[in-house]
Amino acid sequence: MSQVMLRPGDVVHVGPEASVQFSGDRALTFRIIRVDPRATYDGWIWLEGYVLDATGTALQRRRIFVREVGLRRGQSGAGNS
Repeated sequence: MSQVMLRPGDVVHVGPEASVQFSGDRALTFRIIRVDPRATYDGWIWLEGYVLDATGTALQRRRIFVREVGLRRGQSGAGNS
């Protein structure tokens, strides 16, 4: 199964399928600013980006380690003001 390449600007939902640390109310919406190209465990990646609130406003910059297949695509791009 081929995977869609993640790129800066992509927005993903990070929940328990991506990592158990994001279960329940710890799930988040994340705008990617960097995908670390270094090799790691098979299927796992480091992402750098911003946690977004319900309106798409960046709340916190974070670096997370997740299973790529567990990420769900969210709405991408900046909102219109």
